[in-house]
Amino acid sequence: MSSSSPLLYHGAKIILILRLLSGLQYDVTSDHLLQCASGFIMASCKKGKAILYIYIYIYIYIYIYIYIYVNGSVGFDLWRRISFHNLRPESLCELYVSDKCGSDQDGDGTEQKPFKTPLKALMFAGKEPFPTVYVDSQKEEERWAVISKTQMKNAKKAFNREQMKSDSKEKKEAEDTERREKNLEDAKKIMIEKDSSLPEPEVKIQHLEPKRGQRVKVFGWVHRLRRQGRNLMFVVLRDGTGFLQCVLSDKLCQCYNGLMLSTESTVALYGTVTPVPEGKQAPGGHELHCDFWELVGLAPAGGIDNILNEESDVDVQLNNRHMMIRGENVSKILRVRSAVMQCFREHFFSSGYYEITPPTMVQTQVEGGSTLFNFNYFGEEAYLTQSSQLYLETCIPALGDTFCIAQSYRAEQSRTRRHLSEYTHIEAECPFITFEDLLSRLEDLVCDVVERVLKSPAAQLLYDINPNFKPPKRPFRRMNYTEAIEWLREHDVKKDDGSYYEFGEVDVLMPNVGEIVGGSMRIWDSEELLEGYKREGIDPTPYYWYTDQRKYGTCPHGGYGLGLERFLTWLLNRHHIRDVCLYPRFIQRCRP
Repeated sequence: MSSSSPLLYHGAKIILILRLLSGLQYDVTSDHLLQCASGFIMASCKKGKAILYIYIYIYIYIYIYIYIYVNGSVGFDLWRRISFHNLRPESLCELYVSDKCGSDQDGDGTEQKPFKTPLKALMFAGKEPFPTVYVDSQKEEERWAVISKTQMKNAKKAFNREQMKSDSKEKKEAEDTERREKNLEDAKKIMIEKDSSLPEPEVKIQHLEPKRGQRVKVFGWVHRLRRQGRNLMFVVLRDGTGFLQCVLSDKLCQCYNGLMLSTESTVALYGTVTPVPEGKQAPGGHELHCDFWELVGLAPAGGIDNILNEESDVDVQLNNRHMMIRGENVSKILRVRSAVMQCFREHFFSSGYYEITPPTMVQTQVEGGSTLFNFNYFGEEAYLTQSSQLYLETCIPALGDTFCIAQSYRAEQSRTRRHLSEYTHIEAECPFITFEDLLSRLEDLVCDVVERVLKSPAAQLLYDINPNFKPPKRPFRRMNYTEAIEWLREHDVKKDDGSYYEFGEVDVLMPNVGEIVGGSMRIWDSEELLEGYKREGIDPTPYYWYTDQRKYGTCPHGGYGLGLERFLTWLLNRHHIRDVCLYPRFIQRCRP
């Protein structure tokens, strides 16, 4: 046999597959490409070793082609006919198995990476005749020995059982598919009709209780779905305001859309709001007995479960945060977050504060340059704000007590459960106050907001998430830095790294979270401020507008900043701060 014979053999094999694929005639373009590839192979077979690269290239191309173009049972059969098992090279004449150091997950059957079980080796080979299987030798001077006839016989039996299971499974799946397709065809003939003479007021789920006994129309997402036989289906509907159990029967669940319905699909349900029977439970104490429904948007079968579940890796959950927030626990947290922000605003407004909306693109720094996010602002260097303190200070001569709820940004390199690169910053500035006044305002802020939350509808959600929550008691214990450090050591309170606190860096500490509020009396003397610029090596030029506050009617004043996410982490007893964010941002996480 000439040296080119094996090349021609492999080339002919590929061409046969290409012809088979092109015979499917999915489109003219793909057929033309395959014909060209066939000619290219035959021309290359005469060029010696070059065929090796052509062979690899075309083989990969075939698999990509099948993946993209071939569907259904024909494509599956074709895939099996040209898979690596059925076209395994002649050199696959031996496989290695080691009970001591092998792995059925990571092994490839070589001496270096043996399989753990003979069954895996046979499954890898795919079909008879099987290659020679080597196992751990019983002799000390030998590493490998050919598998015994008894072991091989048992392995073949196991292999045949697996093959039968696979064939049986495929047969059952084919029968199920055929049955389902027939049911769907029959379902297309079933029509449901809407009675236009009946009332259909659109109502949110949270407002359904006064509508008991009346017919309503409710929009929402299918949160849960349970089919009971052919004639009954239970749907738990979600619309953002609550959950509603809905009952569909007979034609409503036998029609085509009824068979195709899946979780996360959007629907419009029409029916009568009915109290649940005594001894039964349902959200709100009632359910919707449907007489008609419409499919608004069909979701893929399986809904969110196709993407993630509670056991999914943290990165998978974060990558699919847009789906995670649809879950009951996360949506509860977001509802509490909304209520807490409302309570903060109510606290400030009831105390006579004005809310301002400061810029978040700035050319000054507040917390130091190492945590600044910088960007090009039309040819000038600018930053994302670290704090709105300076802008709040400029407002107090015009508005008095002021506050803002805005995003702040820190280029934190810390990988802890308490740090974010973007967070919601609640800040306030107050003129003509003393340090004692500032402490009193901080205490009142925390306690009053908690009291407001506990009086709001969100209180039940809070206790659902954190059943053991206890509101803080007034007055807060006040101590200087030295006393605080001693108290922390006495009570064995440590930092995240396990070391003790050495410097008093915060104003308000909360259990399991640490600092949630930082505040101080501000420098209000012009000379002292200029000296501070000089000491810190800061160019005062960009801060001219801030310095002017000390020239044109200065006054003693103080303020504070509270991180909403840390406050919520404490309030809801969450382990990680990312749990209370809509879309958390931290180092190496800026999506979705």
